[in-house]
Amino acid sequence: MTAGLYLIVPIKPLHLAKSRLLGAADRGAAHADLVTAVALDTVTAARRAAGVAGVVVVTSDPTLTETFAAEGVEVLPDTPAAGLNAALRHGDAQLRRRGIATRIGALQADLPALRPAELDAAIAAAGDDRSFCPDRHGTGTTLLLAEPGGPLAPRFGPGSADAHADSGAKTLLGQWDSLRCDVDTEADLAAAAALGLGPHTARRVS
Repeated sequence: MTAGLYLIVPIKPLHLAKSRLLGAADRGAAHADLVTAVALDTVTAARRAAGVAGVVVVTSDPTLTETFAAEGVEVLPDTPAAGLNAALRHGDAQLRRRGIATRIGALQADLPALRPAELDAAIAAAGDDRSFCPDRHGTGTTLLLAEPGGPLAPRFGPGSADAHADSGAKTLLGQWDSLRCDVDTEADLAAAAALGLGPHTARRVS
């Protein structure tokens, strides 16, 4: 692993993830398969971004662990098992302990239309500032970037966009619709499909 920006992608166990997407997959595809596909497309796109040195998944799910390990993605066990922010703080601490990352960020795992160039554009717009990208509804957060060498200090949850802004993070607004299009509902999935789904997700909903 080389020094640079590392993104932490936390993923809930499959039996708990994305309950509002139940039934969104056609042709009888399992809900777990759709959630996995969305996460795979997100991580694959993030790894292809020029400004990202590495991506680390944090999860306690054995199926997700096996799937991402097979793709060459490092997986950290979610040993805190205490929610999204705890998982991110755990990943942040592990990367800092190794000293391999000059900057750490958090990326949500539900961005199946993510385009590497748009992620790169948002990272460039952040500069060296603590920054976040709100979702398309303006209330949630899809990307959080710590200052170089600074703590991630995540504040994900309901109203996370306001929480991150209140923490002093700069709001990233620009031509990166795919970075803002997180998927929680079937309507969100339709919006992502309009942008162009990644191949894993597209196979599950076509």
